[in-house]
Amino acid sequence: MKFNISHLTKYKYASEIADSVNEIRLTPRTNTHQTCLQSRITTSPQAPIYTYEDYFKNLVYSFSVADPHTLLTIHSESIVVTSNEEPVIKSVLTGAQELEELASERFLDDYAEYLHPSEYTPITPDISQMASQFEASHTFASLADKLTALTAQIKNDFTYDPSATQVQTKIDEMIQLRRGVCQDFAHLMIALCRTMGIPARYVSGYQYITDINGGNADFEQASHAWVEAYIPGVGWTGFDPTNNVPINWRYIILAYGRDYKDIVPVKGIYHGTPQQKLDVIVDVRQIN
Repeated sequence: MKFNISHLTKYKYASEIADSVNEIRLTPRTNTHQTCLQSRITTSPQAPIYTYEDYFKNLVYSFSVADPHTLLTIHSESIVVTSNEEPVIKSVLTGAQELEELASERFLDDYAEYLHPSEYTPITPDISQMASQFEASHTFASLADKLTALTAQIKNDFTYDPSATQVQTKIDEMIQLRRGVCQDFAHLMIALCRTMGIPARYVSGYQYITDINGGNADFEQASHAWVEAYIPGVGWTGFDPTNNVPINWRYIILAYGRDYKDIVPVKGIYHGTPQQKLDVIVDVRQIN
């Protein structure tokens, strides 16, 4: 499927700010799942834009605005084609072979950054308890079965509630609330996977759902987050604990990281007032 994506970010400051330095991770990746045909970033005030790849091979745009300003806008526009092939989540090794691979020294070295705790995915007593209870209450023939069941359990046990958490909400707080948003559920699943010795990473992007929301192109859209876990013999495989649906043509990938901190779409520093208003307008449209 082919999509036109517009992601507009506006910062309105209560008084003039200056020396604004920013990083942007809003360019869709090109991989076996999708191809980014076009992409551009524009800013106001205008500024020279530089690009580089970060450690996780995400394309990063950086720019700075030295002059005083009260409004900063960042507009990302892209055209992306996603694969129409429906994913099949299936292990190719036996369960014993998968466990042997997960425990091998080479594997532990190769995927170390996706096995250790991170700022948003700490291995807390609550996480350890959840992982133990999950493994004790199920019998799995393969990692694919285990990850599919874990995705379903998070979807069933937690309520999507945009008013319940914030970007800085810690994972244990969300567990106590039993509600949160896609970022929270992705972090929860990643932490549980790592506790069980399965490499997992955070994925930022978009999920196209206009056609299943009554075809109303004017409903409020937003970015999305989900998880990829590594299955030996298969590779990185996507799971969405927020919706518990296949990662198919509706999903558009922006960036990968250990957690949200690695893939913040827009982040920066500046000199001036801390009082600001942030508006984000996302529009994902299917095109011919």
